[in-house]
Amino acid sequence: MGEPSAARDSDIASLAKGGRTNFFGFLLRLLARLPFLFIAGRLYGPEALGRFAYAILIIEFAAQLATLGLKRGLAQQLASAEKRPHVCVVWDGLLVAGVASAIAAAFLIAVPQIMFPNSQLNGLDRLLPLTIFALAWSDVSLAALAYRRDVAATVRARAVVEPWTISIAAGLLYFYSARDGLILAYVLSLIAALIASVWPLIRSYGWPRGWSPQPVALFRIAQRNAPLAAADAIEWGTRNVDRAILGLFFPPSVVGIYWVAQQIVTLPQKLKTSFDPILGPVLTQSLADGDKAAVAAQVRQVGFWIIAAQAGIALALTIPGEAVMGLAGPQFVAGTGALAFLMIAEVVAATAVVSESALVYVARHRNMMISLATILLQVMLSFVLIVALRRAGLPQNVQAVGPAMALPIALGFAAVTKARLLSGLLGAPVSPWRWALVWAAAVATLVGFVATSIPEWSELLIGMPAILVSYGWVIWRRGFTAEDRVLFRRSRGEEPSIPAPGETRQDR
Repeated sequence: MGEPSAARDSDIASLAKGGRTNFFGFLLRLLARLPFLFIAGRLYGPEALGRFAYAILIIEFAAQLATLGLKRGLAQQLASAEKRPHVCVVWDGLLVAGVASAIAAAFLIAVPQIMFPNSQLNGLDRLLPLTIFALAWSDVSLAALAYRRDVAATVRARAVVEPWTISIAAGLLYFYSARDGLILAYVLSLIAALIASVWPLIRSYGWPRGWSPQPVALFRIAQRNAPLAAADAIEWGTRNVDRAILGLFFPPSVVGIYWVAQQIVTLPQKLKTSFDPILGPVLTQSLADGDKAAVAAQVRQVGFWIIAAQAGIALALTIPGEAVMGLAGPQFVAGTGALAFLMIAEVVAATAVVSESALVYVARHRNMMISLATILLQVMLSFVLIVALRRAGLPQNVQAVGPAMALPIALGFAAVTKARLLSGLLGAPVSPWRWALVWAAAVATLVGFVATSIPEWSELLIGMPAILVSYGWVIWRRGFTAEDRVLFRRSRGEEPSIPAPGETRQDR
């Protein structure tokens, strides 16, 4: 099939390598996240967790805006930089993010009640917005490294350094201050992640010798990335606005329980978002070459990998959901219903997120409008469901499931709409759906039903692995083609291939 096919094969090989690295990162993240949830839930309790969860919601939203879309837009800036050294482009991005972070931090320092609406300010709470710099600079640094296909740096910073730092620090700082320990641990984890991001950046790109800021060019970067920044903020908002809504209706303890469910859901969620750093550069290169068929093939391939992995993990964490939530403490079992709906939402969202990875380059304004419609639909449904459940006289923990129920509906709308738009623009199908997902889920559900009849500790140690193994066996046998299996294979002189546009498994 000539050079385009060879280039396409090379891109899939890069995506597969990134996928292997990120799956390893997922396992590390799992090992680090569970101790943190155990420590935070058992030592600090739901109320302290709720206060902490609402504060970092505001901080991370501000950091999303402060990156100005550079998490994905930086790859396009670097790809189009012909005369200017890449290291100067990267430092332009860091400067832009720094200026935006300063504006966001100054606003929140002046109005700290936005972060702590239901509690009094304590100690250094007012200075918490300074962590926006660490979040934004870390994101830009890792995006620059991903452009050079260094996904391992993201895994180290996000899956090892950050979660293990917050887990260990939360345990130790509890004995210093049960009131402030969680927030102090969060600050330390972000500083550690920033160091783990900037150090490999300097090793890869070097110092910006001869670099001088270009104000006009910097303004144009910010202006050009505005739709990307908005899309990133909206996509992040769909995963977090439910927590903000809960804070309006319920006490901090309910928010804390819901947040624990969200943290468990971030495990399969990271499988999806961690593909962004490597998928962005691959897509931008294919688009620069004018190879729309390659873009569609890459979106289909990565989409299926993500859905296949997320569905298995979601089943393994949701079927024994009470045991999983109970790790944080008996009072957190009330969040099992929210956990189930949030897991469904992540699987539903995969198609939308992968489609968006291409749409932000070929139809960024239309993509932004769809994202905006999605979050408005989610907010509206969340309010309607909470009020309906409250009027029905249902318990508070059931009412709090309303926002979680709204999320998969809204994300389903986004998945269908974005996939149809991208398919029309590329002139090729982009849907990653395969019926083998249904059969694998059915077998895993049956195994999980049996697992729930054994003691709780056995559900976690035996039931969860059994669900994953049964699901994985079916999806491997019935769903994966030879092309998919490159994800699990290190090539030794063998070039992986993918089907040509329009070619089916039966054709082969």
